[in-house]
Order: sequence, then structure tokens, then C-alpha cells
Amino acid sequence: MKLFRTLISSLFWLLVALIGATSLAVVGAALYFAPGLPDVRQLQNFELQTPLRIFTRDGKLIGEFGEERRMPVDFEEIPQETINALIAAEDANFFDHAGVDPRGLARAALELAASGGDIQTGGSTITMQVARNYLLTLDRTFTRKIREILLALQMEQILSKEEIFELYVNKIFLGNRAYGIAAAAETYYDKPLAELSLAQQAMIAGLPKAPSSFNPLANSERSLIRRNWILFRMRELGFIDEATYTQAVQEPVTARRHITQAEVEAAYVSEMARQFAIEEFGDEAYTGGYRIHTTLDSELQPHARRALARGLLAYDRRHGWRGPEQRDIAASLVEAQERTSSQGLEEELAESPEIIETARQAAERSQTEVEGIDGDVSNWLQVLERTPNYGLLQPAIVVASEGREMQVMLRGGELQTLDWSGLSWAREYLSPRSRGGEPGSAAEIASRGDLVRVMRDEEDQWRLSQRPDAEGSVVVQDPRTGAILALQGGFDFNASKFNRAVQAQRQSGSIFKPFIYLAALEDGEMNAATVINDAPVVVDDGSDSLWRPVNSSRDFLGPTRLRPALARSRNLVTIRVLQNMGLNHTIEYLQGFGFASSRLPRGLSLALGSASLTPLEMTNAYAVLANGGFQVTPWFIERVTRGDDTQVVNEATPKVACPQCSEGQERVTIGDRDYPVAPRVADAAAVYILTDMLRDVVEVGTGRGALSLGREDIVGKTGTTNSQRDAWFAGFNSDLVATVWVGKDNNDSIAEYGANAALPVWVDFMGNALEGRPPATLERPETVVTARVDPDSGRRLQDGEPGGMVELFHSDHLPSYQTRRVSRELEEASGSQGSGTVESIF
Repeated sequence: MKLFRTLISSLFWLLVALIGATSLAVVGAALYFAPGLPDVRQLQNFELQTPLRIFTRDGKLIGEFGEERRMPVDFEEIPQETINALIAAEDANFFDHAGVDPRGLARAALELAASGGDIQTGGSTITMQVARNYLLTLDRTFTRKIREILLALQMEQILSKEEIFELYVNKIFLGNRAYGIAAAAETYYDKPLAELSLAQQAMIAGLPKAPSSFNPLANSERSLIRRNWILFRMRELGFIDEATYTQAVQEPVTARRHITQAEVEAAYVSEMARQFAIEEFGDEAYTGGYRIHTTLDSELQPHARRALARGLLAYDRRHGWRGPEQRDIAASLVEAQERTSSQGLEEELAESPEIIETARQAAERSQTEVEGIDGDVSNWLQVLERTPNYGLLQPAIVVASEGREMQVMLRGGELQTLDWSGLSWAREYLSPRSRGGEPGSAAEIASRGDLVRVMRDEEDQWRLSQRPDAEGSVVVQDPRTGAILALQGGFDFNASKFNRAVQAQRQSGSIFKPFIYLAALEDGEMNAATVINDAPVVVDDGSDSLWRPVNSSRDFLGPTRLRPALARSRNLVTIRVLQNMGLNHTIEYLQGFGFASSRLPRGLSLALGSASLTPLEMTNAYAVLANGGFQVTPWFIERVTRGDDTQVVNEATPKVACPQCSEGQERVTIGDRDYPVAPRVADAAAVYILTDMLRDVVEVGTGRGALSLGREDIVGKTGTTNSQRDAWFAGFNSDLVATVWVGKDNNDSIAEYGANAALPVWVDFMGNALEGRPPATLERPETVVTARVDPDSGRRLQDGEPGGMVELFHSDHLPSYQTRRVSRELEEASGSQGSGTVESIF
């Protein structure tokens, strides 16, 4: 008995000694490591690295840039099932312990003793993982583990469990650029957290331990085992019942790789915003959580993108078939493999025999026997997987061309049959102005193994297509503020990242003419009824040969009023208007529309649009017409924020048009904000009269295609440059101004006029953009009056004098009742020598 008491006493004091030694060790470690520990309190205001995100003005995502894909969530936003799954997988006692788990540490100690100093699993709690991920390095050493424990103990004193858990789920790496559970949900399932099934939540909960090994995309079998173990743990811990567990473990693995999908496709504007962010914030733009809210309208942008794509594809069909994109797929595959390894794709196909099986089944369903398809399909699938879509166009490989049908294979092995209605357009392209005859069979168009492009048409039928040979742009602005509401810089950003809307300087052609006419109207020397002689002009431009400009129709109308001259885009009349105004005076006036004088040619060719300008510059100039004469500036960044959108970094304060403002007023309140007033650069009466003249372009002139919209509030001007290298249409009402340009990047001829190539795109866009909107026109200024004039001479008719037509005038610039004629000598000099004198009948 005495021996027993002695033994108990000895064990008791041994235990006390061990506890004391442990306590001393802990205190000693704390004293030793404490001075070098990071300050835990910094976690209370820690900013996670989040990517740059670009939005429309109404909050729709258009782009994301950054290596770490992260979408921080608050604890309250995390579904309880996700919390339970992570607790079951990582730290069952998280809500009960004080930051460390003694049993986990005991396991780590045994490993430490066995490994000679290297930590293998670590026994880390969620709190310890937060300490390591935020404050320490990832090296597996004994000293780091001690620091991790000490930091965890401190964290539990300063932060709540909910705050620690929130830090954890937003920081952890979960594979495939996904950092945090919300990003993982989008990456693997293309869903928000709240919409994930229990099995999907358990799959994500299994990733923190080993994002590579347990990744469902890289190792579906191993990830399935991990997922089901977590579900088993959830049942053991009482988080789910048996029925729920049984149902969840039977759910198949549905994870797929999902790249961040833009809600609105506006890649050209997204890239503009990215460049802005880099200029403003440097490399921090990709990690600082910046959110750029653009001025893009999420409804107008898709209309602009589709209208341009449809217009360019229609243009391309009119000019013929240039042949398959690639003819010998087998040879091209070998060549591509020599340039860049396709091992990853081969392995994916090897591990996914169901893709090839899908192709076989598709062939069987189509009831078409294709000789040797099994031998070619693997190579074809590799080519299709690495070939990108271009807008509406998908890559396809010809499986068979027989009679008047063509069978093609799409990505994933899907087979589709193109009938003759989708093939007959493919007449051979010979030149921009000529095509061959209509093909007699599908075999004349493409052969088995050729890579082609296909698309669904308006009737949802598959048809043969090709990447357009011409390019284009669409720019849409709010004329009152200058805000860019839609912008498409080319057929497709994946096909070409060159942004033609803001980077392509192209000759403007006849869409420049309205500004020459406006200069004359405002000057008061001319009016809409002024008669100018549409006759030959010869100009000595200083070169060896004389310049002899002509009208596009190659004819001459003789004396012509300005109104019909603008509607019919008469070149020689416009040249004489500029002659009368004088180059220097006109160029000085044009600067008010945003045109830099250094970019405007110092010659009479300026009247015909020889200035090379970007589509954005032309759109902004037309915005001045649409708003009644105020110089607005194009802009597209509405505001930049950080974090949860409450921290505003900067916010735009553009100058706005204000017709109702008094003269000299500098600011105006719109809504709850104060804006500076844009300067007036054109007389309101002159702009109103010019706008009315531009209506004739639509009613009876070169823009008659716009009549199909059935609206009386739209006006515009066509434009075509020499040799038909550029085709334009710029038009507006008081709510929207839009410009369309079509041309080739190499400046070759497109062999079409603005009314053929550009106007249909504008009509397509405006038809959708203005649907349901009431008419929007300029308010008529009090200084605009009407008077009857003789249509032949342009002279004002006396009261009671019969006939005539009603014309608009500035009240200070009414025409005379008399006709003034130039002398015969002056008329001959002007007509034959281009002396700068204008032949006029007032």
C-alpha cells in the first residue's frame, strides 16, 4: 500500500514537473519569438489581392485582369453547408478551441521526431493556417510552427471566430487561379456559392489540403474520394443525416474549367480601361482591388457589337469565297506540334475517350457513314480545340462534301450538315469588284479535312462563313455629356486587338462636309438657299499636275442650292463653299469640334474629307451637332473604386451641354451632382438649320436607307473616300450619336460606298437602340425663321408672289429679294482656274 502511494505521488509530481516544464517552454518560446512576430492587429484591416475588374455603368462585368482570381465574401454570405464542409475537412473543433488543437500538435510532434526536424502535416488549425497564409512564410520548419502557434493564440484574443473564418476562406488557394471559395465556385461550377449543391460544396472543401492532387479537373478519381470522405465526416459530426449523405455521395463529378465570363462583351473598351489603370496605378492595378465603372450602356453595347459583325459578314458574302482557312489539317497539326507542344491536349483527349465516342455517336445519329472518321477524329479534335471562335464564327472541319450538302465537325465531335441554302453564296472571290460563277456542288467549295468557319443564321440554321476581309468600328456617344455608350473596335477582339475606333486614322470623306457647310451658315455669307455652281474646278496645288476634282457621279448639275448639294453630296459645290470661306478661317472654326488644326490639310481637299481622323473623333464632332453646338469631350471612365465599391478613387466630372443655361453660366446641377458647362462653339440657329439639311440626306439623298427605321428624328451623312477605301455613316438624334466605319486595314479598296457598307450597320444598330424611345429632336431656336424662296435662284419671294418653297434661315441672315449675279469674266475665271472665287446667285 505504501509503495502504491509512493508511486502515485511520484507520478503526480512528474506530471506537475512536465506541466511546469511545458509551461516554461511555452513562456520561454513566447519570450524568445515574441519580438520578431508580426502584429496580428494588421489582420483587422488586411487588404487581399483582388484582380482589376471592369464594369458597364449599370454594374455588368465586361473584363477582369490579374493572376489571382478572387471574389471576397463576408461571413454572413457563406452558406452554412459550406462552413460545415470546411470545418469537417480542416478543423472539426474550430469553434471550440483557443487557436490550437493539442491532438493535432501531438501528431505533428511525432512526425517531427521521426523526420529529424521537418514538419510534414503540421496539425494546423484553421486559425494557424490563417496565421501562416497572411503573416508567415510557407516553409515547413520547427521555428515557423512555433511562430504559427503563438500567432494563432494571439489572433483568438483579438479576432472573433467569424472574422478568422472569413479571412481563411478568402485567402486559400484552390487551384486554377482561384483564391477563395467564391472564386472557386465560379471557376469549377460557374455558379455563385449559394447555388452549389452539397456535393459541390464538399468538393471545394477538399481542395485546401492539396489543390493540385485533389483538383477535380486534374484527378477526378482522387477528388471524388476526398469529397466523399468529407461528406462522411459531415455525417459523423452531425451536420447532415444519412439520407442527405447517401444522395450527395451518388452525385457525379460535375466540375469543369470555367474562365471568367463577361456579362457584356466589350473587350475593346475593357482593354482601354486596363491601359488606363496601368497608367494610373502601375502594376498594383492587377492586385489592388480596383473596380473601373465605365460609361458603357449594357443594352447598347451588344447591339453595336452584333450590328457590326452582321454588317461585315454580309459585306463579305457579297464579295465571294476565299477558300478554306486551312486545307491540309494533318500537315498543319504536325507543323503546330513542332512550334508548340500539344502534350497537354493529347493527354486530355487520351484521358477523355468520351469525346471521341461523342463524335462516333454523332456520326451514327446523322445516319452518315464517313469512311475513316475514327482515324482522323483525334487529330481533328486537337485542331478544333486550339482554334478560337471569332465572334459568331465557329471553327469546323469538313467531314464530307457530296452533292449540294456539306457535313462538318464542330468542337467536341458534334456533326452538322450544311444544306445548299448555306453554301450557294460561296462564289469564288476574284477581286474586290468581281466574283466567279455560282458553285455547282459542295465539293467545289471545300473538301474533306479542310478547316472552315460556320455560323448560325437568323433562322438558327447552320451556314458556311469566313472571317471578313474588311474591318470596321462602331462608336456611340451621349451628345449631351460626351460619354461613350458603346464601342466596338473591330469584328472580334480575339481576331485582332487593334482598336480601330480609337487608333485607326482614316480619311473621313463626305461625312466631313457638314462642318464646312456649318462654317458657311454661321458666317452668314451663305444660307441653305444659296446657289453655288456645280461645275468643274481646276486647282494648281503646287505639284507638277493640276488637281481636277469631280463628283462621284462624274456629272455636273450647274447652279445648285446648298440644301440639295449636301443631300446629294456634291463635291464641287463643297469645294467652292470652302473657297469662299477661306482655309485659315475655316480651320480655326473647325477646332471647336475637336479637330486638331495640325491634322487638317491646308488645301481645298479638306472640303472632301481628306483629313485622316479616328471614328471616335468623327463621332465626337457629330455630338456637337446633336447637342446644339456645345463642345463636349469623349470619355469612358465614370468612376474608379476599391474594395467593396465604397472607396471612390476618382470620379469623372465632364463638361455637359446645357442649352437652357444662361450666357456665362459655368456650372449646372444634374441629379445630385454639379457639372461644368461645356463651351458653345457653334451658333444654335446654324446647327438647327444644318440638322434640318441633314434630314434631306435621309429623305432624298445618299442616306435613304435610314428611312427603313420609320423615324423622323434621325439625320446623318454618308461618306466614301477615293477608290472606295473607306465607307462611313455618321448620324444622330438628340439622344444618341453613332458613327460606323468600314474599310480594310491595309487600305485596299472595299469596292463599296458608305450607303452600301456602313449605313446598313448604322440602321441595324439604331433600329435596336431607339426601339421604344420617343422622338428626340433639337428645340428650334427663336432666331430661326422661315421664308419662301425661289428654288432656282434662291432669292426671297415677296408676299403675294406665287410659287416658291419654304426654307429655314437665321433671322439676321435672310436672303435678298433681288438676284445678284457675278460677271461673265469672273464666272469664267472661277469655273476654269479654280481661283478661289465662288460662283453664286444670291
